[in-house]
Amino acid sequence: MRSMLAATFVLMTATAAHAQMTTPPLPGTKPKTVQTVPIRPALQTPSETADAMGQAERLLLQSDLAWVGQYNGAITGDVSERMVNAIKEYQKAQGGKPTGVLNPQERAALAETARRKQESVGWKIVMEPTSGARLGIPGKLVPQQATDANGSKWTSPTGTVQVLLSRRKEANPTTAKLAEAEKKEPAGRKVDYTVVKPDFFVLSGLQGLKKFYVRGTFKGDEVRIMTILYDQAMENTVEPVVIAMSSAFSAFPSGPQPGPAPRKTVEYGTGVVVSDDGAIVTDRLVTDGCLALTIGGHGNADRLAEDKEHDLALLHIYGARGLKPLSLSTGGAKAAVDVVGIADPQNQGGSAAVSSLKTALAPVAGGDAALSPPPAVGFSGGAAIDGDGKFAGIALLKPMVVAGPANAAPSAQAVMVSANIVRDFLKANDVTANGSSTDAKAAVVRVICVRK
Repeated sequence: MRSMLAATFVLMTATAAHAQMTTPPLPGTKPKTVQTVPIRPALQTPSETADAMGQAERLLLQSDLAWVGQYNGAITGDVSERMVNAIKEYQKAQGGKPTGVLNPQERAALAETARRKQESVGWKIVMEPTSGARLGIPGKLVPQQATDANGSKWTSPTGTVQVLLSRRKEANPTTAKLAEAEKKEPAGRKVDYTVVKPDFFVLSGLQGLKKFYVRGTFKGDEVRIMTILYDQAMENTVEPVVIAMSSAFSAFPSGPQPGPAPRKTVEYGTGVVVSDDGAIVTDRLVTDGCLALTIGGHGNADRLAEDKEHDLALLHIYGARGLKPLSLSTGGAKAAVDVVGIADPQNQGGSAAVSSLKTALAPVAGGDAALSPPPAVGFSGGAAIDGDGKFAGIALLKPMVVAGPANAAPSAQAVMVSANIVRDFLKANDVTANGSSTDAKAAVVRVICVRK
């Protein structure tokens, strides 16, 4: 839960018109009481009070006001009359006095309401696999994702809400030219709001029976545009999210990457048994920093080698019986695979059942392929099997990157490391993959990492 802002506002008022002060009496006289009038502190305007806050605090305040539906401007952290009026409207909606200045109780209540709103739509920051663009996505509203070489699309099961990130090459683009083109495509768009700046443009209006919001920009000859479409009946739910999505959208992220997210004390992944003497290939990140590594149903394992470039790890269990190593022979070209793995126990009521998910493949930088939709937590390290039942590679769940260097290679949330790379990794570490089974469900095992 986000911390309460330290800079909250309390207007000071005098609690009495006069104060009494007793002075020492002169010899032979009675004590004399002198009445004094306290100095009344100067009162700040709401804007002055907001100006005294840090930039991060103002950004968070504007974001929270947007999430509760009171603020509909750009979330920039700049103090404005719109922001002060949003505070007043929020106070009135809560039955308070519209001062434009939040007291600690009001600020805490606002933060909690905004948090619940974000949680209800499944708000998360993601990196689009093919472009590296950063987006805020309401995952519960648009749980279905599809990716190809031209971008990604997130949709609700019935299509009432859609989010599209498209990318294309265009000679000598400008935001003015891009905005004019988007007004006409698709035909029939009715634009009721337009903003064109040198570095970005925004359009909104009606597209058929749906409302739309478009934000786009370019860098060199690369154009990247985010489009949000939603049924008018969803307006009350979606519009606060649209404001947050617009502010979170970074088409060409730059600057230093944030530090890695804290690792779980106990983390679960999937491994693929590749030899009958106990060699297992899995996700390097799942097995990093472990005090103990365990293979479900078989006992402790050692990590013998890693491939940092492709995030593979080689584990070994000793004395295990009944292993059914997977054949690593491969088929031809493929457009989709079944990822076979073992979901996190929290996602299956504490059980360790093996399951599979059909996913589409889209090439990304580095020779990997993006998996869409991404498998569930726990599947990282699982086997990817093509339509002919052949081994296609290892599925990995990548940590979501919020920002990175402008020239960094795009990073997918879920990728498949190809079978050739897996075989080369094993060969480099003197492992003879001698599996003959094509039953991937029998060849995958649960990997359990215990950290401090």
